[in-house]
Amino acid sequence: MQTRRIGDTNVSAIGLGEMPMSIEGRPDEERSIATIHAALDAGVTLIDTADAYHRDRREVGHGETLIARALASYGGDASGVLVATKGGHLRPGDGTWTLDGSPEHLKQACDASLKRLGVDAIGLYQFHRPDPKVDYADSVGALRDLLDAGKIRLAGISNANPEQIRLANDILGGRLAGVQNQFSPAFRSSEPELELCAELGIAFLPWSPLGGIARAGALGSRFAAYAEIAAARGLSPQQVCLAWMLAKSPTVVPIPGSSRPQTIRDSVQAADLSLSADELARLDAA
Repeated sequence: MQTRRIGDTNVSAIGLGEMPMSIEGRPDEERSIATIHAALDAGVTLIDTADAYHRDRREVGHGETLIARALASYGGDASGVLVATKGGHLRPGDGTWTLDGSPEHLKQACDASLKRLGVDAIGLYQFHRPDPKVDYADSVGALRDLLDAGKIRLAGISNANPEQIRLANDILGGRLAGVQNQFSPAFRSSEPELELCAELGIAFLPWSPLGGIARAGALGSRFAAYAEIAAARGLSPQQVCLAWMLAKSPTVVPIPGSSRPQTIRDSVQAADLSLSADELARLDAA
């Protein structure tokens, strides 16, 4: 599988989004670990999660704990895997989401994530979502402090606009490694952020690149061009979608969510798929 860079680290061009294995409707742990192992077998070296990926407050950090177990039980070499997690978004219960972007919370959340992952330094730590009650510069300043303290190797932000990307990169002294925003055929409004990341050489990690858990399977029926090109090529619409995304910039690293071995195996094949200029134009216009 081709590789891309997040900061100074090479990763697989397709990552694995862990969230479907931790929130409502998740599979049993055996299938989740089999899914992570299948991703590793297929060459995936980026796994993304967050401390808020869980069902209720009694199991905060479920995704981080799951990944730690999967890596520990993997029979191959997992030393090159970059685990990315996030802090600043919380699920206190009843399916609700809240925000806490205070530096104090982010530093405490990072310490808790370190313990759950069982590592000395988190590979990529990301500020999950801007908190309107906290100055954005203060939240990013916490990432800078964590980076300087050696508790995280790379710093990233999520759900950010262009102004916040530029500000974060300045506060981090040019060390902003990644931006994780929603981006898919159905959600194109993050295109300015993608283009800015390409300009600055910052990795852009689209979340829900296939349209989200409930809609990924119907991508071909929602966007005819994806289904037509997939049928002509003997591919899945999902592979075509990820290849289209990768073609936008060498800084793009999609992280499709998966909870079954077969879906992540299908996704990773997009990393080595080349689309023609005509095909890309049709997909852009879809």
